[in-house]
Amino acid sequence: MDVGNIKVIGVLGAGAVGHGIAQVCARSGYDVLLFSRSEETLKRALSLVRSGPFGLEKLVEKGWLTPKEVDRIMDRIRTTTSMQSFSGVDFVIEAVPEDGEVKKRTFSKLDAICREDVVFASNTSAIMISDLASSVKRKDRFIGMHWFNPPPVMRLLEIVRGALTSDETFKLTVELAKSLGKTPIEAKDVPGFFTTRFMMCWLMEAVRLFEAGVAGVREIDEMCKLAFGFPMGPFELMDFTGLHTALQVSEYIYRETREKRYAPPVTLKKLVVSGYIGDPKFNPGSRGGWYEYFGVKRGEDR
Repeated sequence: MDVGNIKVIGVLGAGAVGHGIAQVCARSGYDVLLFSRSEETLKRALSLVRSGPFGLEKLVEKGWLTPKEVDRIMDRIRTTTSMQSFSGVDFVIEAVPEDGEVKKRTFSKLDAICREDVVFASNTSAIMISDLASSVKRKDRFIGMHWFNPPPVMRLLEIVRGALTSDETFKLTVELAKSLGKTPIEAKDVPGFFTTRFMMCWLMEAVRLFEAGVAGVREIDEMCKLAFGFPMGPFELMDFTGLHTALQVSEYIYRETREKRYAPPVTLKKLVVSGYIGDPKFNPGSRGGWYEYFGVKRGEDR
C-alpha cells in the first residue's frame, strides 16, 4: 500500500492521546474514525478537539485557522462505539490504556475485522512491539508509532519495528508520519524504546530526590525548566500525562529489565492508589496530582 491510498485512519481510543491523534490526522486531510467504548468519552474527545487546551479554536485565536476550516476538520472525524466499523479503515493507530493484555485482546479482535493489507500501529510508550504483534496474524504489518502528549504540539514520532515488521510497513508508516507534519525517528524494539527509557530515569530519580528532601516539588520543576530549558518539570509532566501511566510504565520496564533505576518509588505508588493520578484538567476523575497532594500552588495555566 502507498501512503496515497490511505484515506481513512482508524484511531482506537479517545483519551488524552487518542483524541489528539484524531485531531492531527483530520487537520492533515484524512478522514478519521475515532473509537471508544463510551459515548461520553467520545463526546468529551470531540469537545477537546474543538475547544480544549490544544484544540482547533486555539489556532483560530492565533490566526492559523478560520472558523470554517475548523468546521471542515471536525466534519472529517466520525465516532463509533463499535469496533466492527473499522472494517473500512485503511490504517489503524491504537491508543488504548498502557496495559499489554488489554492491547493484545483489542488487536486480536481487530485482526478479524480489518482488511488484510491494513497496518496496525501501536502507540504504546513502552511495551515491546514484537510482544504485541504476537496477538495478530499480520505480524509483518504491525509497527510501533509512539506519539507524545499533546499530539497536536509534539513533533516527534518514535517508530519501532517488531521482529517481523516488513520494510514496506516501515516505509509506509514513515511516509504517513511525514504527511502528518511529524518527524519520524526509528528506535529499537526494547522495553521502553529510547524516549521512555530515558524519561523514566529522569522522572523516577526526581521523585527519589524529592523523597530524600533534596528539594520540593515546585522547586525541582522550576530548576529543570530554568537550568535545562525543559517546557515542564518532572512533576508537572507526570501531572499532565498521568501518574498512573508513569507507574504502569516504570513497573513494566523494571519488570522486564530488573534495573533498579526504573523501579517506581513508594510515594508515586501511594498517590496513585489514593486517587491522585494527575492534574484534574487533563485527568478526569482525579483527586489531583503532585501539586494538590502536597499542597503546592501551581504556576500559570499551561
